[in-house]
Parts: sequence; structure tokens; C-alpha cells
Amino acid sequence: FALHLRYTGAMSDPPAATAQVISPGHLWPRWIFLRALGLIFFSAFYSLAFQIYGLVGARGILPARDYLQQVANALGPLGRFWYAPTALWLGSGDGALRAVVAAGLVASVLLTLNVRPRLMVGLCTILFLSCIAVLQDFSSYQSDGMLLEAGFVSVFFAPRGTFPGLGAIDPPSRFSRFMLEWEWFRIYFESGVVKLASGDPHWRNLTAMDEYYQNGPLPSWIGWYVQHLPHGFHASVVVFTLLVELVLVWFVFGNRRKRLICFFIVTALQSSIILTANYAFLNYLVLCLGFLLVDDGYLMRVGLHSARSVERERSVRTLVRKRIEVGVLSFTLYATVLAFFSAGLPSILTLPSRALEPFRFANSYGLFAMMTENRYEIEFQGSNDGRTWIAYPFRYKPQNVRERPGFFAPYQPRFDWNLWFASLGPWSQSPWVVLAEQRLVQGSKSVITLFKGDPFNGKPPKMVRTVLWQYWFTDMQTMERTGKWWKRELIGPFAPPVMRGIDGQIVIGNVP
Repeated sequence: FALHLRYTGAMSDPPAATAQVISPGHLWPRWIFLRALGLIFFSAFYSLAFQIYGLVGARGILPARDYLQQVANALGPLGRFWYAPTALWLGSGDGALRAVVAAGLVASVLLTLNVRPRLMVGLCTILFLSCIAVLQDFSSYQSDGMLLEAGFVSVFFAPRGTFPGLGAIDPPSRFSRFMLEWEWFRIYFESGVVKLASGDPHWRNLTAMDEYYQNGPLPSWIGWYVQHLPHGFHASVVVFTLLVELVLVWFVFGNRRKRLICFFIVTALQSSIILTANYAFLNYLVLCLGFLLVDDGYLMRVGLHSARSVERERSVRTLVRKRIEVGVLSFTLYATVLAFFSAGLPSILTLPSRALEPFRFANSYGLFAMMTENRYEIEFQGSNDGRTWIAYPFRYKPQNVRERPGFFAPYQPRFDWNLWFASLGPWSQSPWVVLAEQRLVQGSKSVITLFKGDPFNGKPPKMVRTVLWQYWFTDMQTMERTGKWWKRELIGPFAPPVMRGIDGQIVIGNVP
């Protein structure tokens, strides 16, 4: 606990009676990070604006209203608020979803413009949590937890005031900065640990990257070219990744020189990931958190104007606020540690991490513990006669073998992402796929907007099925000769088909 106090300055000498100028700190890194965080929140809300009705709207795949009603019936009037912390308890129809997303867009723009940053980052976090809490299967991503944790800690990190500029009179507390660096460290280090602890032979045999670029959720065309580099290159990337995640990231706790070395290396790593794959806002957030490793002194040397904090005299109100910050962040720090080491611990010790679990403010991370060995794609097809089947075109997923893989991040197409995850297991693990089939048979316009277009021009087909394909990148010669970026092979049916009967009733599993 003394360490926590040291990071907040609570154990420092009593303040002078007048304001004092202190040495350069982290005003510029905080300013850069919060502007970037605002843009990341904007990308998250912007992507939801085009998807949330099809995912959890009134005619969506998993309607939020039905879900919240089930939670209320199961947990009662009080337990429901803890299990599903969302402002949508006030209303969960399409109008309420629209209002939450619109408010999130406005708050993220104001945060980016540095208008009331502490209030705006709090609003962004609450509004994004409100969406995540009702997205159900479409919110099972580590990136959501990363953003919520960063937003929550940034409420204490951001400066007060309407137009604070760099916030020189309200410098960032050491504890809040430490907690953001702690999140950054955990994302890397825990990912490195799970790679080795998982027992996946690809990491031990240095083959994890050999087919990584083609098997991820949404590859890019640069990843297509990198895929064709020799095994030696991919093996060296595996070694480099493990060294960064398990060794280099410890430099965050070192001196200024080590932190700068770490910053430049991890920035290059994240930039390369952004160029070769589409992981929504995940890599952008990790990249921006890395800016906290830099200080004002370095940034002033590379061209930014002078930035020096002016610490004001501490009032009783300030001291109370600091103690609240210490208490809240100490509780969160404890929960984050237990989130990773919770296995086998007594339940009383894991109570803080379990208490924060629905809010995703204290997460355990572990990216790419197991490498995907094959790429499968689920395709929705509709028909009116059971013989001629027409595919629904995807917006982002690989489908047309001649279509070049694109760049979409930080935009997050949750429907497309979830289909990638669903393809890795039996349909029974993703029953929402059948619900999507049902909505297409019913002609749900909200669900159809999740696709690039409606091949049936507003007249829903009588039956919809899903089939599974396996995809591979083509080689250089094939692409130059045919223009095909992909080759694919039909595996067979995926989920039970859905049919609209003569009486208009929905029938599952009896399509010819």
C-alpha cells in the first residue's frame, strides 16, 4: 500500500504555501494519449452505429430487450444492475440504442477536442459499457475490456477543467499513470506467458507465424505478401515477439533510457501488426498506451513546446479526492493481479476481481495463446426452390476469391468477427448463427444491413442455410496468372437451415 501512496504523491512532503514549478513530467504524453483515446472511442461508437440494430436491435439477431428481460427475471431488481451494468435498463429499443451510440459519438469528439476531458472520458466509458453489457455474444473480445479499463483509469488520469490545454495546473497523478502503464504491461506480458503456458507446439517450434497472416479474422493485402516470406523470417518474428512480451516490456519499470528503447521497439511492432491484419482498435489502443513511456523532456527535444507542471496548493477537497483515487485504484490494482492468478485461490481473495468482472475494469489478457491452423468461412445462402442458392455478400470477410484483402481497422465489424470465431467450432457453440438465418428468412432489414447487400432485393427467400468453406492464400504465380488472392474448397453444411413454411411459421432443420 505504501507503494500505491508513493505513486499518488500522498507520502510526499507537505506542499508549499504557494504554487511551485516542478520538473518536466508527462503532460504531453497524457495530452497525446487522451486525444488518441477519444479517437479510439469514436471508432468504437462509429462502428456500432452501423451494426448495433442488426446485432441487438428489436429485429436484430440477439435483441437487447429480450436479454435484459431474461436477466431481470433471473436476478431480480438489484442483481440485474450488477450483472448487466448498462444505461439501457431505462429503455432498450432501437431508439434507446440510437441515443446511447449518438451520445457516445458526441462525447468521444469532445474528448478528442480536449473539452472537459475528465467528464468526457467518463461518459465514453459508461456509454461504451452500456453497449457492451447488452451485446452478449458480440462483445466477447479482449479489446473491449482493454478499452473499458483504459477509459476507467483515465477518469483519474485526465485533467479537470473545461478547456484545460495541457493541464499544467492539474498534472497526472503517478498512480493513475502507473495503472495505465500496468495495463499496457499486462497486455504484453500475460500474452507472452499464455503462449508458452498453453502448450501450443507452434510457439515452441517457431512455426506460429508461418500461416498466421491468412488465418486471422480479417487479413490485409500486405499480410498476403508477408505470408509468402520464407520460414526463417516467420521464425525470427516468433522469437522477437516472445522477447518483447516476456523480456523487453519490463523496461517500463526501468530508467528513462530503457523506457525510450522499449517505446520505439513496441511502436514498430504494433505498426507492423496494424499493416498486416485488422484487429479493430486493439493495436491502436496498445500503441497509444505506449506513448506513456515517453516524457515531456524527450518530446520537447523533438519539437514540442515547453511543458511544465504547476502544482497548486492542496486543499481539503484535493486531499479527499486523492484518497478516493488511491482507494479505487488500489482496489482495481489488486483485482487485476488476482485476475491473472485467480486459479486455485480461495473465493474470498478473488472477490474484488469477481466484483469488477461485469464492468471489465480489471481483466486478464492473453492474446494468441493457441494459433489457428486453418481458415474456415461461414457463408449464408438463400433460396426459393431449394436448388438454386444465392450467397449473401459480406462487407469485410473474405468471400470473393478475386477480392483483395482490405484495411478496416480501427473499425470493428463484430458480425464478421463472430463468424470467424464460430467457424472454429461446431454450430452448437454459436446458436446465434441459426437466429441470423431466421432473421434473414423473416426479412429483417436490420440484419440485412450487416451484409454488403441484399441479393433478394427486399423479398426474403423461403429458406436460408449456412455452408462452411476452407480458404487459403494463393501463391504468387496463381495470383499473377488468375488475379485470385484466395482459393477455397467447400466443406459442407454448417448450422441447421431455416425455412418459412406455407403458414408463415419458421421451420428449422427441414429444408430440402
